[in-house]
Amino acid sequence: MLMLCTTASVRMSAQARSGADYVERFRPTAVLLMEKTGIPASVILGISMVESAMGTSKIARLLNNYFGVKGKNHVKFRSAYKQYETAEHSFKDFVRIVHTKKYYHLLKGTKDYKKWLKAMNAHGYAEAKGKWIKDVSQMITRYHLDEIDKEDYVIDDDGDYLWGVDSTLLKFQE
Repeated sequence: MLMLCTTASVRMSAQARSGADYVERFRPTAVLLMEKTGIPASVILGISMVESAMGTSKIARLLNNYFGVKGKNHVKFRSAYKQYETAEHSFKDFVRIVHTKKYYHLLKGTKDYKKWLKAMNAHGYAEAKGKWIKDVSQMITRYHLDEIDKEDYVIDDDGDYLWGVDSTLLKFQE
């Protein structure tokens, strides 16, 4: 019994570490996109974490698709998912898609992730509906992603660099 508890603890610890690593990797991208578009970084990160299984799904690894966006690709296996040159291109395309939706202009600048998820779900973003909101919300709360939305940032004139409140320099990666 002790062996099972230890194995479960190691697995949960590895999951927490991979989640923290994921947030660390994509936080600068999500924050810059939040500052440019008004879509909360928590929403961007939470959805990408669920849709890509924190970057471990086949479509994330082989297509750089972190949001389950459907479209053209050039892979040898059958897939209905869009292929991106980089992960960051997937993030940029996600916010571009959200920007075209009716709810975007009503919510732009609102940092309440629950309102965003409810509106996205109501307008057919995910097929899983209530489960999707629950999964994304759990990811946001587990990794305290909504705290990222509350921080103050200063973006440079070119829109490529961002200073965090703790004087951390974040750069958008292409």
